[in-house]
Amino acid sequence: CGSCLRDEALALGLTREGHEVNVTPLYLPLVLEQESQPENHAPVRLGGINMYLQQKLSWAGSLPGFLRDLLDRPGLLRWASRRGNMTDSPDLGPLTLSTLRGEAGPLNSLIEQLVSGLAGDKIPDVIMLSNAMLVGLVRGVKAGLPGVRVVCTLQGEEPFLDRLPQPYRDQAWEELRSRCTDVDRFIAVSHWYGARMAGRLDLGSDQMKVVTNGIEVEELGALERRSPAVPTVGFMARMCEDKGMHTLVAAFESLVASGEHPDLRLKLGGALQPEDRGPLAKLRRHLAKTGLSERVDIHPNVTRSEKSAFLASLSVLSVPATYGESFGLYVLEALAAGVPVVQPDHGGLTELVRDTQGGLLYDPEDPAALAKTLGSFLRDDEALTQAGERGRAAVLGRYTASR
Repeated sequence: CGSCLRDEALALGLTREGHEVNVTPLYLPLVLEQESQPENHAPVRLGGINMYLQQKLSWAGSLPGFLRDLLDRPGLLRWASRRGNMTDSPDLGPLTLSTLRGEAGPLNSLIEQLVSGLAGDKIPDVIMLSNAMLVGLVRGVKAGLPGVRVVCTLQGEEPFLDRLPQPYRDQAWEELRSRCTDVDRFIAVSHWYGARMAGRLDLGSDQMKVVTNGIEVEELGALERRSPAVPTVGFMARMCEDKGMHTLVAAFESLVASGEHPDLRLKLGGALQPEDRGPLAKLRRHLAKTGLSERVDIHPNVTRSEKSAFLASLSVLSVPATYGESFGLYVLEALAAGVPVVQPDHGGLTELVRDTQGGLLYDPEDPAALAKTLGSFLRDDEALTQAGERGRAAVLGRYTASR
């Protein structure tokens, strides 16, 4: 998940600067690309199974500590997450609202347990929450850890909350607004998203700062950039409709049908959640029906080394997200590898592509615009090379985890 990768990169960057950093996963174990668990990762707190039980059953709050610990075991949480829909907001209205209500809701005993675990041997100076869906924890944390400051990143909350069914949608936004004063500082990952969330949460300019995301660039930056023998368009993000995978397939079909790119190939890769398997299976059937299966490679749940090889094989990357992305780490990853991008002209993507000069933007309201933009880019080898070089220089200079 992009949030996991971003938080891990930030922890590594801070550690290199001499800070002592602990990463505490909430709900589920972090899903990272490396196989070994980093030493600075604490046990899972607020485990998803315990949260679900306390939301559904009034007596679950009195479960003994050893049983709560058992339900927070990483293997059990991973097993549960593979068998349930953990991220689709229309099904999570009541639990979202309970989480935002924090100590005033049914999850109070779990928050007390979280605070006890965070105290440990040394009370932290700062606690950084990875997104604003967690602000319900702040009052309990500050009550249990006097003097601690709480910073909260703003990234990706809006589309999740806006997909909640009523009345949970309005109630969740109201609860979130009411708790923003508990947070010492918000950090938005792009100017566009910061301005948008400042308006929706009634935040003043003194409450928020913009700090763009960064990535670990060593491996991708060391890749030797060569144009692939066969022109190849790639997609590397969560493999779901929201990220526009189906939109890219439609553009690919249009490019093939034009006859101007007879050897063109498409590569689709990224994280595949349980709820994404049905749409992907449908997409595979569609490609088989159109006779394009042999020209499309699909790589779900790639490792870090597999991702590097994947990116190195592309002419251009496009993730035509259907909503306003707060940032887009996949753009940084592609550009770090020297691969130019074609992205929709909306949200934080506009800001990122313009600042790096690593690709082209297209009008997402025009159904034919993506295919036209990709087609013109693929016909101009010099433009592809120059965009990739500009983007790579920008990311290696300004979008690193340390920066």
